[in-house]
Amino acid sequence: MQKITFSLLFLVTSFFSFSQKKDTIRLKNGIDKPSMLPIHHFGLFSARINQNFKVRPPQKMVLNISLASANTFHPFVEMYLPKDNTIRNRLREKIWYNRNFYKDQQTTPALYENIVIDAVFKNFRIDFNTKVAKNHELAVSLRSYLVTKGKYPFSLFTSDESIEWFHSNIAGGEDPFGRKYYGLNQVNVRYQDRKGRKLELKDGQFIFAGIEVHHFYYPNFINLKKKNIFLNFGSDLGVNTSKDNPSLDFGFSGNIVKKWHLKNTNEIRTSFGTAILRRNIVDFKKNIQLGNNKYLLSFEGMLEYTKYTRKGNYHAVSANYQIQSSFSKRDEANYYQLVGKWQEIHSGWQNGFEKLYDYQSAWSWMYTYGRENYSFSIYLKEDLSLNNSPDVQTGISLKIPIANRLYQ
Repeated sequence: MQKITFSLLFLVTSFFSFSQKKDTIRLKNGIDKPSMLPIHHFGLFSARINQNFKVRPPQKMVLNISLASANTFHPFVEMYLPKDNTIRNRLREKIWYNRNFYKDQQTTPALYENIVIDAVFKNFRIDFNTKVAKNHELAVSLRSYLVTKGKYPFSLFTSDESIEWFHSNIAGGEDPFGRKYYGLNQVNVRYQDRKGRKLELKDGQFIFAGIEVHHFYYPNFINLKKKNIFLNFGSDLGVNTSKDNPSLDFGFSGNIVKKWHLKNTNEIRTSFGTAILRRNIVDFKKNIQLGNNKYLLSFEGMLEYTKYTRKGNYHAVSANYQIQSSFSKRDEANYYQLVGKWQEIHSGWQNGFEKLYDYQSAWSWMYTYGRENYSFSIYLKEDLSLNNSPDVQTGISLKIPIANRLYQ
Protein backbone atom coordinates (compact mmCIF):
# COMPACT_ATOMS: atom_id res chain seq x y z
CA MET A 1 0.00 0.00 0.00
CA GLN A 2 2.91 2.32 0.74
CA LYS A 3 4.24 1.78 -2.75
CA ILE A 4 0.87 2.63 -4.29
CA THR A 5 0.62 5.81 -2.20
CA PHE A 6 4.15 6.82 -3.14
CA SER A 7 3.38 6.25 -6.83
CA LEU A 8 0.28 8.45 -6.67
CA LEU A 9 2.22 11.23 -4.91
CA PHE A 10 4.94 10.94 -7.52
CA LEU A 11 2.43 11.30 -10.36
CA VAL A 12 0.78 14.35 -8.79
CA THR A 13 4.15 15.99 -8.13
CA SER A 14 5.30 15.26 -11.67
CA PHE A 15 2.15 16.83 -13.08
CA PHE A 16 2.67 20.17 -11.35
CA SER A 17 6.48 20.24 -11.52
CA PHE A 18 7.03 19.23 -15.12
CA SER A 19 4.09 18.66 -17.47
CA GLN A 20 1.12 16.47 -18.16
CA LYS A 21 3.27 14.62 -20.67
CA LYS A 22 5.48 13.28 -17.89
CA ASP A 23 2.41 11.99 -16.08
CA THR A 24 1.61 9.50 -18.83
CA ILE A 25 4.90 7.63 -18.62
CA ARG A 26 4.09 5.72 -15.44
CA LEU A 27 0.79 4.57 -16.91
CA LYS A 28 2.24 2.35 -19.65
CA ASN A 29 2.80 -1.14 -18.34
CA GLY A 30 5.81 -2.31 -20.34
CA ILE A 31 4.88 -3.75 -23.73
CA ASP A 32 1.28 -4.74 -23.09
CA LYS A 33 0.47 -6.79 -26.18
CA PRO A 34 -2.27 -9.25 -27.11
CA SER A 35 -1.53 -12.87 -27.96
CA MET A 36 0.22 -12.85 -31.34
CA LEU A 37 0.88 -16.59 -31.65
CA PRO A 38 0.75 -18.00 -35.19
CA ILE A 39 -2.47 -19.91 -35.88
CA HIS A 40 -0.85 -23.22 -36.78
CA HIS A 41 -3.15 -26.07 -37.83
CA PHE A 42 -1.61 -28.35 -35.16
CA GLY A 43 -0.99 -25.59 -32.64
CA LEU A 44 -4.64 -24.56 -32.46
CA PHE A 45 -5.43 -27.84 -30.65
CA SER A 46 -2.84 -27.25 -27.91
CA ALA A 47 -1.96 -24.53 -25.46
CA ARG A 48 1.06 -22.45 -26.46
CA ILE A 49 2.84 -19.84 -24.40
CA ASN A 50 2.38 -16.17 -25.23
CA GLN A 51 5.34 -14.27 -23.75
CA ASN A 52 4.47 -11.64 -21.13
CA PHE A 53 6.28 -8.31 -21.62
CA LYS A 54 4.51 -6.32 -18.91
CA VAL A 55 6.55 -5.01 -15.96
CA ARG A 56 3.97 -5.27 -13.16
CA PRO A 57 0.49 -6.70 -12.46
CA PRO A 58 -2.44 -4.68 -13.82
CA GLN A 59 -3.80 -1.94 -11.56
CA LYS A 60 -7.35 -3.08 -12.37
CA MET A 61 -8.94 -6.29 -13.55
CA VAL A 62 -8.82 -6.13 -17.34
CA LEU A 63 -10.40 -7.97 -20.23
CA ASN A 64 -8.64 -8.41 -23.56
CA ILE A 65 -10.78 -9.46 -26.53
CA SER A 66 -8.91 -10.54 -29.67
CA LEU A 67 -9.78 -11.65 -33.18
CA ALA A 68 -7.20 -13.02 -35.61
CA SER A 69 -7.41 -14.42 -39.14
CA ALA A 70 -4.82 -16.67 -40.80
CA ASN A 71 -4.51 -18.33 -44.21
CA THR A 72 -2.86 -21.76 -44.28
CA PHE A 73 -2.31 -23.85 -47.40
CA HIS A 74 -0.46 -27.16 -47.82
CA PRO A 75 -1.22 -29.39 -50.84
CA PHE A 76 -1.92 -33.08 -50.30
CA VAL A 77 1.26 -35.00 -49.52
CA GLU A 78 2.06 -38.48 -48.21
CA MET A 79 4.94 -39.50 -45.98
CA TYR A 80 6.60 -42.89 -45.54
CA LEU A 81 9.02 -43.61 -42.68
CA PRO A 82 10.94 -46.90 -43.07
CA LYS A 83 10.88 -49.14 -40.02
CA ASP A 84 14.17 -50.81 -40.88
CA ASN A 85 17.24 -48.99 -39.51
CA THR A 86 19.40 -50.18 -42.41
CA ILE A 87 17.11 -48.47 -44.90
CA ARG A 88 16.96 -45.37 -42.71
CA ASN A 89 20.74 -45.08 -42.64
CA ARG A 90 20.93 -45.54 -46.40
CA LEU A 91 18.37 -42.76 -46.94
CA ARG A 92 20.30 -40.39 -44.68
CA GLU A 93 22.94 -40.23 -47.42
CA LYS A 94 20.44 -38.93 -50.00
CA ILE A 95 18.79 -35.54 -50.29
CA TRP A 96 15.08 -35.82 -49.46
CA TYR A 97 13.70 -35.41 -53.02
CA ASN A 98 15.90 -38.26 -54.32
CA ARG A 99 14.63 -40.84 -51.81
CA ASN A 100 12.48 -43.62 -53.25
CA PHE A 101 12.46 -46.72 -51.09
CA TYR A 102 8.79 -47.61 -50.60
CA LYS A 103 7.16 -50.42 -52.61
CA ASP A 104 4.67 -52.14 -50.31
CA GLN A 105 4.28 -53.07 -46.65
CA GLN A 106 5.41 -56.67 -47.26
CA THR A 107 8.81 -55.85 -48.76
CA THR A 108 9.47 -52.42 -47.19
CA PRO A 109 7.47 -51.95 -43.97
CA ALA A 110 6.94 -48.26 -43.23
CA LEU A 111 4.95 -45.89 -41.09
CA TYR A 112 2.49 -43.87 -43.16
CA GLU A 113 0.88 -40.43 -42.79
CA ASN A 114 -0.92 -38.00 -45.12
CA ILE A 115 -2.01 -34.40 -44.79
CA VAL A 116 -3.73 -31.57 -46.69
CA ILE A 117 -4.44 -28.15 -45.17
CA ASP A 118 -6.44 -25.47 -46.99
CA ALA A 119 -8.49 -23.01 -44.92
CA VAL A 120 -8.65 -19.61 -43.31
CA PHE A 121 -8.78 -20.03 -39.53
CA LYS A 122 -10.39 -17.38 -37.33
CA ASN A 123 -9.19 -17.21 -33.72
CA PHE A 124 -11.46 -15.73 -31.03
CA ARG A 125 -9.64 -15.22 -27.74
CA ILE A 126 -10.67 -13.70 -24.39
CA ASP A 127 -8.04 -13.00 -21.72
CA PHE A 128 -8.87 -11.99 -18.15
CA ASN A 129 -6.02 -10.56 -16.04
CA THR A 130 -5.95 -9.46 -12.41
CA LYS A 131 -3.53 -8.81 -9.59
CA VAL A 132 -3.93 -11.44 -6.85
CA ALA A 133 -1.07 -10.54 -4.47
CA LYS A 134 1.91 -8.25 -4.28
CA ASN A 135 3.92 -8.76 -7.50
CA HIS A 136 1.65 -11.62 -8.58
CA GLU A 137 -0.81 -11.77 -11.49
CA LEU A 138 -3.38 -14.37 -12.53
CA ALA A 139 -4.66 -14.70 -16.09
CA VAL A 140 -7.38 -16.93 -17.54
CA SER A 141 -7.74 -17.33 -21.31
CA LEU A 142 -10.41 -18.85 -23.51
CA ARG A 143 -9.46 -19.76 -27.06
CA SER A 144 -11.69 -20.88 -29.93
CA TYR A 145 -11.48 -21.14 -33.72
CA LEU A 146 -13.74 -21.00 -36.74
CA VAL A 147 -12.85 -22.85 -39.97
CA THR A 148 -13.78 -20.79 -43.04
CA LYS A 149 -13.20 -20.44 -46.78
CA GLY A 150 -11.92 -16.92 -46.21
CA LYS A 151 -14.14 -15.04 -48.65
CA TYR A 152 -14.52 -11.26 -48.88
CA PRO A 153 -15.23 -9.08 -47.00
CA PHE A 154 -14.53 -11.08 -43.82
CA SER A 155 -10.93 -11.97 -44.76
CA LEU A 156 -9.73 -8.88 -46.55
CA PHE A 157 -5.98 -9.51 -46.21
CA THR A 158 -5.93 -13.26 -45.56
CA SER A 159 -8.18 -14.47 -48.39
CA ASP A 160 -6.80 -16.61 -51.21
CA GLU A 161 -7.57 -13.82 -53.71
CA SER A 162 -5.54 -11.23 -51.80
CA ILE A 163 -2.54 -13.52 -51.37
CA GLU A 164 -2.51 -14.68 -54.98
CA TRP A 165 -2.95 -11.10 -56.24
CA PHE A 166 0.16 -10.22 -54.25
CA HIS A 167 2.05 -13.20 -55.69
CA SER A 168 1.00 -12.40 -59.26
CA ASN A 169 1.58 -8.64 -59.18
CA ILE A 170 4.25 -7.94 -56.56
CA ALA A 171 6.33 -10.94 -55.47
CA GLY A 172 6.29 -14.71 -55.76
CA GLY A 173 5.16 -15.29 -59.32
CA GLU A 174 2.03 -16.90 -60.71
CA ASP A 175 0.49 -19.49 -58.35
CA PRO A 176 3.79 -20.44 -56.66
CA PHE A 177 2.24 -22.89 -54.17
CA GLY A 178 -0.70 -24.32 -56.12
CA ARG A 179 -3.66 -22.48 -54.61
CA LYS A 180 -5.12 -21.76 -58.03
CA TYR A 181 -4.37 -25.31 -59.17
CA TYR A 182 -6.56 -26.70 -56.38
CA GLY A 183 -9.07 -23.82 -56.49
CA LEU A 184 -9.43 -20.66 -54.41
CA ASN A 185 -11.64 -20.28 -51.35
CA GLN A 186 -11.69 -23.94 -50.37
CA VAL A 187 -11.82 -25.74 -47.04
CA ASN A 188 -9.93 -29.02 -47.19
CA VAL A 189 -8.38 -29.99 -43.86
CA ARG A 190 -7.55 -33.69 -43.44
CA TYR A 191 -4.79 -35.48 -41.60
CA GLN A 192 -4.06 -39.15 -40.88
CA ASP A 193 -1.42 -39.97 -38.29
CA ARG A 194 0.89 -42.99 -38.38
CA LYS A 195 -1.54 -45.03 -36.24
CA GLY A 196 -4.39 -44.52 -38.70
CA ARG A 197 -6.31 -41.95 -36.61
CA LYS A 198 -7.90 -39.21 -38.69
CA LEU A 199 -8.61 -35.50 -38.28
CA GLU A 200 -11.02 -33.69 -40.60
CA LEU A 201 -12.41 -30.15 -40.38
CA LYS A 202 -15.35 -28.72 -42.33
CA ASP A 203 -16.29 -25.24 -43.53
CA GLY A 204 -18.08 -23.33 -40.78
CA GLN A 205 -16.92 -25.69 -38.03
CA PHE A 206 -16.48 -24.02 -34.63
CA ILE A 207 -13.83 -25.38 -32.26
CA PHE A 208 -13.72 -24.48 -28.59
CA ALA A 209 -10.06 -25.37 -28.22
CA GLY A 210 -9.37 -24.82 -24.56
CA ILE A 211 -8.91 -22.88 -21.35
CA GLU A 212 -5.54 -21.61 -20.15
CA VAL A 213 -4.52 -20.49 -16.67
CA HIS A 214 -1.36 -18.38 -16.27
CA HIS A 215 0.46 -17.15 -13.19
CA PHE A 216 3.09 -14.39 -13.41
CA TYR A 217 5.55 -13.28 -10.75
CA TYR A 218 7.28 -9.90 -11.00
CA PRO A 219 10.36 -9.93 -8.72
CA ASN A 220 11.34 -6.60 -7.17
CA PHE A 221 15.03 -6.17 -8.02
CA ILE A 222 15.78 -2.59 -7.00
CA ASN A 223 19.17 -2.47 -8.70
CA LEU A 224 17.65 -3.56 -12.00
CA LYS A 225 14.71 -1.15 -11.73
CA LYS A 226 17.15 1.74 -11.34
CA LYS A 227 18.44 0.74 -14.77
CA ASN A 228 14.88 0.42 -16.14
CA ILE A 229 15.23 -3.36 -16.44
CA PHE A 230 12.31 -5.57 -15.39
CA LEU A 231 11.86 -9.34 -15.12
CA ASN A 232 8.89 -11.66 -14.80
CA PHE A 233 8.40 -15.42 -14.65
CA GLY A 234 5.33 -17.38 -15.66
CA SER A 235 3.78 -20.83 -15.24
CA ASP A 236 1.10 -21.98 -17.67
CA LEU A 237 -1.54 -24.71 -17.55
CA GLY A 238 -3.56 -25.51 -20.67
CA VAL A 239 -6.77 -27.55 -20.63
CA ASN A 240 -7.43 -28.64 -24.22
CA THR A 241 -11.11 -29.34 -24.84
CA SER A 242 -11.45 -30.22 -28.55
CA LYS A 243 -12.71 -33.69 -29.43
CA ASP A 244 -9.49 -34.40 -31.34
CA ASN A 245 -7.05 -33.59 -28.52
CA PRO A 246 -8.59 -33.51 -25.03
CA SER A 247 -5.52 -33.17 -22.84
CA LEU A 248 -3.44 -31.07 -20.44
CA ASP A 249 -0.32 -29.02 -21.27
CA PHE A 250 2.06 -27.36 -18.83
CA GLY A 251 4.93 -24.92 -19.25
CA PHE A 252 7.18 -22.19 -17.88
CA SER A 253 8.35 -18.84 -19.27
CA GLY A 254 10.80 -16.07 -18.41
CA ASN A 255 10.89 -12.50 -19.75
CA ILE A 256 13.01 -9.36 -19.56
CA VAL A 257 12.07 -5.80 -20.55
CA LYS A 258 14.42 -2.81 -20.92
CA LYS A 259 13.24 0.81 -21.27
CA TRP A 260 15.04 3.91 -22.57
CA HIS A 261 13.73 7.45 -22.00
CA LEU A 262 14.14 9.85 -24.93
CA LYS A 263 14.63 13.59 -24.54
CA ASN A 264 11.05 14.37 -25.57
CA THR A 265 9.66 11.97 -22.89
CA ASN A 266 8.90 9.33 -25.52
CA GLU A 267 10.28 5.85 -24.94
CA ILE A 268 11.90 2.85 -26.58
CA ARG A 269 11.49 -0.63 -25.13
CA THR A 270 13.08 -3.94 -25.98
CA SER A 271 11.96 -7.26 -24.60
CA PHE A 272 12.98 -10.89 -24.85
CA GLY A 273 11.28 -14.02 -23.60
CA THR A 274 11.70 -17.77 -23.76
CA ALA A 275 9.44 -20.65 -22.80
CA ILE A 276 9.13 -24.41 -22.66
CA LEU A 277 5.83 -26.26 -22.97
CA ARG A 278 5.20 -29.96 -22.28
CA ARG A 279 2.39 -30.97 -24.61
CA ASN A 280 -0.11 -33.69 -23.69
CA ILE A 281 1.29 -34.26 -20.23
CA VAL A 282 -2.09 -35.93 -19.61
CA ASP A 283 -4.29 -37.39 -22.38
CA PHE A 284 -7.96 -38.02 -21.69
CA LYS A 285 -8.26 -40.51 -24.57
CA LYS A 286 -6.17 -41.96 -27.39
CA ASN A 287 -5.66 -38.66 -29.20
CA ILE A 288 -4.55 -37.99 -32.73
CA GLN A 289 -0.78 -37.52 -32.76
CA LEU A 290 -0.29 -33.91 -33.82
CA GLY A 291 3.47 -34.18 -34.19
CA ASN A 292 5.62 -36.40 -31.97
CA ASN A 293 7.70 -33.68 -30.29
CA LYS A 294 6.46 -33.62 -26.69
CA TYR A 295 8.31 -30.42 -25.79
CA LEU A 296 7.93 -27.10 -27.61
CA LEU A 297 10.65 -24.50 -27.03
CA SER A 298 9.98 -20.92 -28.06
CA PHE A 299 11.66 -17.51 -28.15
CA GLU A 300 10.16 -14.08 -28.72
CA GLY A 301 11.78 -10.68 -29.12
CA MET A 302 10.17 -7.27 -29.52
CA LEU A 303 11.17 -3.65 -30.16
CA GLU A 304 8.67 -0.85 -29.46
CA TYR A 305 8.66 2.92 -29.87
CA THR A 306 6.08 4.87 -27.84
CA LYS A 307 5.01 8.47 -28.44
CA TYR A 308 2.95 10.25 -25.76
CA THR A 309 0.41 13.01 -26.29
CA ARG A 310 -0.51 15.95 -24.06
CA LYS A 311 -3.96 14.45 -23.53
CA GLY A 312 -2.62 11.42 -21.71
CA ASN A 313 -2.72 9.02 -24.65
CA TYR A 314 0.04 7.13 -26.44
CA HIS A 315 0.81 5.69 -29.85
CA ALA A 316 3.14 2.67 -30.03
CA VAL A 317 4.62 0.92 -33.04
CA SER A 318 6.56 -2.30 -32.68
CA ALA A 319 8.24 -5.20 -34.47
CA ASN A 320 7.96 -8.70 -33.09
CA TYR A 321 9.86 -11.91 -33.90
CA GLN A 322 8.76 -15.38 -32.78
CA ILE A 323 10.39 -18.77 -33.28
CA GLN A 324 9.29 -22.17 -32.03
CA SER A 325 10.83 -25.64 -32.19
CA SER A 326 9.36 -28.18 -34.61
CA PHE A 327 6.17 -30.13 -34.00
CA SER A 328 7.86 -33.36 -35.10
CA LYS A 329 11.24 -34.86 -34.21
CA ARG A 330 13.75 -33.41 -36.63
CA ASP A 331 15.75 -36.60 -37.12
CA GLU A 332 12.89 -38.18 -39.07
CA ALA A 333 13.43 -35.60 -41.82
CA ASN A 334 16.77 -37.33 -42.52
CA TYR A 335 15.12 -40.49 -43.82
CA TYR A 336 11.47 -39.83 -44.74
CA GLN A 337 10.07 -40.23 -48.26
CA LEU A 338 7.52 -37.62 -49.40
CA VAL A 339 5.09 -38.24 -52.25
CA GLY A 340 3.01 -35.47 -53.85
CA LYS A 341 2.17 -33.68 -57.08
CA TRP A 342 5.66 -32.26 -57.62
CA GLN A 343 5.25 -32.10 -61.40
CA GLU A 344 2.08 -29.97 -61.16
CA ILE A 345 3.17 -27.87 -58.16
CA HIS A 346 6.80 -26.90 -58.50
CA SER A 347 7.20 -25.08 -55.19
CA GLY A 348 6.06 -26.15 -51.76
CA TRP A 349 4.21 -29.36 -52.62
CA GLN A 350 6.12 -31.04 -49.78
CA ASN A 351 5.37 -28.36 -47.16
CA GLY A 352 2.63 -30.26 -45.38
CA PHE A 353 5.19 -32.56 -43.74
CA GLU A 354 8.51 -30.85 -44.39
CA LYS A 355 7.47 -27.79 -42.35
CA LEU A 356 6.44 -29.96 -39.38
CA TYR A 357 10.15 -30.77 -39.02
CA ASP A 358 11.28 -27.13 -39.33
CA TYR A 359 11.37 -24.37 -36.77
CA GLN A 360 8.22 -22.23 -36.97
CA SER A 361 9.12 -18.54 -37.22
CA ALA A 362 7.30 -15.32 -38.08
CA TRP A 363 7.65 -11.52 -38.00
CA SER A 364 4.85 -9.20 -36.87
CA TRP A 365 4.32 -5.45 -37.05
CA MET A 366 1.91 -3.93 -34.54
CA TYR A 367 0.33 -0.55 -33.82
CA THR A 368 -1.28 0.25 -30.45
CA TYR A 369 -3.31 3.25 -29.34
CA GLY A 370 -4.01 3.50 -25.64
CA ARG A 371 -4.41 5.40 -22.41
CA GLU A 372 -4.09 4.11 -18.88
CA ASN A 373 -5.96 0.75 -18.76
CA TYR A 374 -7.47 0.98 -22.26
CA SER A 375 -5.75 0.00 -25.50
CA PHE A 376 -6.53 -0.99 -29.08
CA SER A 377 -4.02 -2.95 -31.18
CA ILE A 378 -3.78 -4.17 -34.76
CA TYR A 379 -1.01 -6.33 -36.24
CA LEU A 380 0.14 -8.06 -39.39
CA LYS A 381 2.12 -11.32 -39.25
CA GLU A 382 4.14 -12.78 -42.10
CA ASP A 383 6.31 -15.89 -42.22
CA LEU A 384 9.35 -14.67 -44.12
CA SER A 385 10.78 -18.21 -44.10
CA LEU A 386 7.89 -19.29 -46.39
CA ASN A 387 6.67 -22.04 -44.08
CA ASN A 388 3.00 -21.23 -44.86
CA SER A 389 2.01 -22.09 -41.30
CA PRO A 390 0.24 -19.73 -41.66
CA ASP A 391 1.13 -17.67 -44.74
CA VAL A 392 -0.41 -14.35 -43.62
CA GLN A 393 -2.12 -13.52 -40.33
CA THR A 394 -3.84 -10.36 -39.14
CA GLY A 395 -5.27 -9.49 -35.75
CA ILE A 396 -7.10 -6.85 -33.74
CA SER A 397 -7.43 -6.58 -29.97
CA LEU A 398 -9.28 -4.40 -27.46
CA LYS A 399 -8.30 -4.19 -23.78
CA ILE A 400 -10.70 -2.66 -21.25
CA PRO A 401 -10.80 -2.47 -17.42
CA ILE A 402 -13.79 -4.19 -15.82
CA ALA A 403 -13.34 -3.65 -12.05
CA ASN A 404 -10.90 -2.77 -9.31
CA ARG A 405 -8.27 -5.40 -8.64
CA LEU A 406 -8.88 -8.10 -6.07
CA TYR A 407 -5.74 -7.28 -4.07
CA GLN A 408 -5.26 -3.86 -2.52
